[in-house]
Amino acid sequence: MSEISQITEKIKKFRDERDWMQFHDPKNMAVSIILEASELLEHFQWKTTEEVEKYARQNHAEIKDEIADIALYLFELADNLRINLIDAMEQKLKKNEMKYPVEKAKGKHTKYNKL
Repeated sequence: MSEISQITEKIKKFRDERDWMQFHDPKNMAVSIILEASELLEHFQWKTTEEVEKYARQNHAEIKDEIADIALYLFELADNLRINLIDAMEQKLKKNEMKYPVEKAKGKHTKYNKL
């Protein structure tokens, strides 16, 4: 069993022991991902690059928790929708390789349709 499968099973066990599946429809899961991502972003709001680097070192545990919250919801949402997350990411990377060929995109932050 892969590590993703193992953690997904732990997530489902945690959820099911609390009878929370009734609240974990795709809309609510997507909302929860955004809310947790916003909590992550709040750690960096209004800070300069230098301040962010220092803050991230000093608040590593809190930032790690926010990233974990996002991942927990994402893994469960993918499982609930029967999406193999590894396959989905690999397919998306292939699409991105086509949209952002190295020879056009290297060192640029330009969107693919403007390259």
